[in-house]
Amino acid sequence: QVQLVESGGGLVQAGGSLRLSCTVSGRTFSMYTMGWFRQAPGKEREFVAAISWRGGSTNYAESVKGRFTISRDNAKNTVYLQMNSLNSEDTAVYYCASYFAPYGSSWYSTRVNDYNYWGQGTQVTVSK
Repeated sequence: QVQLVESGGGLVQAGGSLRLSCTVSGRTFSMYTMGWFRQAPGKEREFVAAISWRGGSTNYAESVKGRFTISRDNAKNTVYLQMNSLNSEDTAVYYCASYFAPYGSSWYSTRVNDYNYWGQGTQVTVSK
């Protein structure tokens, strides 16, 4: 059974930092693109960042570019999201998810429906 478990969320003041972790068990983690998404109250789930299976390629939403960094450690089956310069608009539940890119397609996707496994989410709250 595949499991993705996020951790590291919490309450932080505006301008502060948090690092989220997502540990994957039950499958070959290193074969998959990993992504982070977030969902704020009353809003749709949105793409935040993605990292290729070797970690050599990354992609970010414009709203987090320059502030967030995605990374992975395949030996630990873990993907990370370092979040700096947080502001109130970053308040959301953050989810990690896995994506297996079909042959000939882009290594990543920003679409929720393209990701097949999801974690339970971790709450990030940024106070003003």
